[in-house]
Amino acid sequence: MLLSCSVKNWMSFADQASFSMIASRERQHGDRIPYIAKYKMKVLPVASIYGGNASGKTNFFKAINFAKWLVVKGTQPDSLIPVDSFRLDSQTMEQPSSFTFELLIDESIYEFSFSVTRNIVLTERLVQVFAASEKVLYSRENGKPHFDALLEKDQALAFAFKGTRDNQLLLSNSVSQKIEHFKPIYNWFKYNLELVAPDSRFEPFEQFLDEGHPLYSTMNNMLCQLDTGIVHLGGEELSFDNVPLPEPMKMKIRQELPEGMTFRLLLMPANDRIIVTRKNGELFAKKLVTYHRKSDGTEVKFEIRQESDGSQRIIDLLPTFTELSDSQTKKTYIIDEVDRSLHTLLTRQLLEGYLSTCSPESRAQLLFTTHDVLLMDQDLLRRDEMWVAERDAAGISHLISFSEYKDVRYDKDIAKSYLQGRLGGIPRLLLACPKGK
Repeated sequence: MLLSCSVKNWMSFADQASFSMIASRERQHGDRIPYIAKYKMKVLPVASIYGGNASGKTNFFKAINFAKWLVVKGTQPDSLIPVDSFRLDSQTMEQPSSFTFELLIDESIYEFSFSVTRNIVLTERLVQVFAASEKVLYSRENGKPHFDALLEKDQALAFAFKGTRDNQLLLSNSVSQKIEHFKPIYNWFKYNLELVAPDSRFEPFEQFLDEGHPLYSTMNNMLCQLDTGIVHLGGEELSFDNVPLPEPMKMKIRQELPEGMTFRLLLMPANDRIIVTRKNGELFAKKLVTYHRKSDGTEVKFEIRQESDGSQRIIDLLPTFTELSDSQTKKTYIIDEVDRSLHTLLTRQLLEGYLSTCSPESRAQLLFTTHDVLLMDQDLLRRDEMWVAERDAAGISHLISFSEYKDVRYDKDIAKSYLQGRLGGIPRLLLACPKGK
């Protein structure tokens, strides 16, 4: 679970901006708040970030996405680190960008932080947090490592640091060298943290094609309940020769796809989703389609491109909300513009469905950004689950929790106060553009 995250000198966040998923003392919706007994702490299962256009919501999403990329994939030798610092101040452009994550992994808390420029990782630190103390597992500064006393005896770890490039995280390189000490933190970024951009497409869409998949019936039932007009999803068999691919790519698939394996294709702009599988040496293709019911009760097939943008968006989001609702999942999903192409009531139903499955024992999380003020409702979300991103006159973004506002009571119409400008985060509409000095 994500407990907190801080970024500094990243895009519009010139100053340090901190975001927390640790629950306050608020009692509202307390029955769905996960409880961590070891630390006597409650963690929020959901958080929302509101704000006007260019307020910093997506930049915060991109900061977390960058951190995941740097941990999981990282840079190539001699390549630059694609960090994007604050550009409206000449001084900050020369300063490092900093990132800090506080994570709950297997009921233990870790704090992982690093600061980078385009050329080098300046600092890196991993701390294990206990109920009443903490232990620095390793730190890296000025090109030198400092390990915990027990880890210092591990010669393989010292060897891994010597092989860590200046533009590479020690965390990433140690895992690539098959050193297990820090693998849980790496695995959280790789497997537990999922980011969904507005134009993201659900990749493992074969779940919609396989009637034997455990999520097949669940996703189709949800799709029907959301009033899309779609009765169910299914697959249309194609000849591989008729798949609209360049011949060199077809040849590569013919030569390299192993027996029993599946290859996914997402073909734009039609948004066709096709899987190619090799069985008994032959290649078989199947395309994702939708089915609607006609007035006489029979079904008619539709191409994905014939569905509305909203229906296509729901198809992409359904697996996310289905997995979040699984009581065993420990994933943290971050969705940028969750309301994109969706009616308010559809978005709310997705959120309510997820929140109804949350409990003190659950460990799933959802963080989303949105412009939909109708989701700013205390019957749906707590005050500490609602944040606002605001950009000041200097172009600097800030993150503010509604729980910081003392006059926001549990029975207050937050949306009305927000639109009246009392809580910040709304566009500053000008009658004329300011003239340069």
